[in-house]
Amino acid sequence: MSTRERPFLDILQDRRYWLIHAITIPSLFLAGAIFVLSGLAYKVFGVPKSYQYFS
Repeated sequence: MSTRERPFLDILQDRRYWLIHAITIPSLFLAGAIFVLSGLAYKVFGVPKSYQYFS
């Protein structure tokens, strides 16, 4: 009885897999960087900014 799972190498050789991940991984990284650099992360989580720790 087969579970119809694709072999791992078959997935890695699929162009659609690489196309999706080539777009989503950098997008998530940029979104996180913008979230932190804009200061929104500090407001959302209520954490003092790095320059406020020692003042």
